[in-house]
Amino acid sequence: MSVLLGKPTFEGILQKELAEQIQAKKKSKDKLPTWFRTPNIYYPNKLNIEQTSSELTAAYKARLTDGKSLVDTTGGFGVDSYFFSKKIATVLHCEINQGLSEIARHNFKILGRENIECLPGDGIDFITNSTSHFDWIYLDPSRRNDAKAKVFLLEDCLPNLPEHLPKLFQKTQNILVKTSPLLDIKLGIEALDFVKEVHVVAVHNEVKELLFVLEKGFIGSIKIRTINMVHQGGDTFDFELEQEQLSQVEFDEPSSYLYEPNAAILKSGGFKCVGKNHGLAKLHPHSHLYTCAKLVDFPGRRFKINNIVPYSKKSMKSIGALKANITTRNFPISVAELRKKHKIKDGGNQYLFFTKSLNDTLVVLDCEKTHD
Repeated sequence: MSVLLGKPTFEGILQKELAEQIQAKKKSKDKLPTWFRTPNIYYPNKLNIEQTSSELTAAYKARLTDGKSLVDTTGGFGVDSYFFSKKIATVLHCEINQGLSEIARHNFKILGRENIECLPGDGIDFITNSTSHFDWIYLDPSRRNDAKAKVFLLEDCLPNLPEHLPKLFQKTQNILVKTSPLLDIKLGIEALDFVKEVHVVAVHNEVKELLFVLEKGFIGSIKIRTINMVHQGGDTFDFELEQEQLSQVEFDEPSSYLYEPNAAILKSGGFKCVGKNHGLAKLHPHSHLYTCAKLVDFPGRRFKINNIVPYSKKSMKSIGALKANITTRNFPISVAELRKKHKIKDGGNQYLFFTKSLNDTLVVLDCEKTHD
C-alpha cells in the first residue's frame, strides 16, 4: 500500500508530506549523495530537486570562485551555496520563496555550514539596497516566466539578467551566471556584458550547464572551456573564441581511426580547434567527425574503422549487422528509420556511423571501439 493511502505514520505529519519527502529523497540518491546520506535533512518538492545543481556541477562552479564574500542571488535548495561556502568565507543565500529559504537554512545547519547566511527575499533587491561590495555574485535565473512556461533566452528568464547587470556591477567585479544548456552560446555572449569565459559542463556526455564568467571591464578574447565529467575524472578541452573563428580546418577521407567529440565540445562549437589541436582532419564541414591514420588522445570517443561502404541496401547487407550501435551525423535518415529499414537491433560491439563524405556521398563507417 502506498504511503498516501496508509494510516498516519508520524503525529502531526500528513501522509502527503511524508510521501513528498520519500519521493524527493529518492531523487537525491545519485544527484545529491551528501544530502541523501545525512540524517535529518528536509527536502522540498521533487521539482526543486530536479531543477537544482548536482553535487558534481556545483563543486565545479565553486572552483571558479574565490575571495571573502559571495551572494547566491537565486539560492533555491542551496546546493550551489553549500559548495561555494567551501571556497568563500561568507556566502549569502537569497531565496524569494520563504519556505524554500527555511528548508535551506535548516539543512545548512544539519550539514555544519556555519558561514552561510540565509536571506528570504528577492536577491536582486538585496544587492541593490546593500551598501556592501561583494567579491562574487552568482545567478541561476529561473527558466520559467510569469506564465510558468519554459524559457531559455536570458531576457525571458526571471530575473531578467541583462536588464539588471549594470546595477549588479556597481556592487561587484565578478559575476557567475548559470544558464540553460539549450541557450545558444553566441546569444548568451551578446546578451551579457564583459564575458571573460564560458564553461560548458557535461556529465556522462550530457550537457547540464552553461556557465558565463563576467569580469567588469573585461575586453579580451573570450575563453571557452569544456568538461565532460565521468567517474574516472573528466575530459577537458579549452580554446579561445577568436582562435576558433580564425582557424583553418583540414578535410580528408576516412582513414584508420574515427573520432567523435564529446557533447560539451559539440555544444561549444569548437569544431576547428578540436581537430587542429589533435592533428585530425574532418570528414565533412557539417559532420563533426574526425579521422587520422594513428591513434591519439582525444576528448571524446575513438574508434577503429574496419570498413567503409557507400550507403545502399546492398552495402548494408554486405556489412551484415544484426545488432549494432548506430550514430548519424549529417545524414538524411534517422536512427529509428535505419533500424527499422535494415532490421538492426541496438547494442553489441559493432558501431555504425552514417554520414557524408567530402563529395557529399552517403557513407557507412563500420567501426569498433578502441581499448588502448
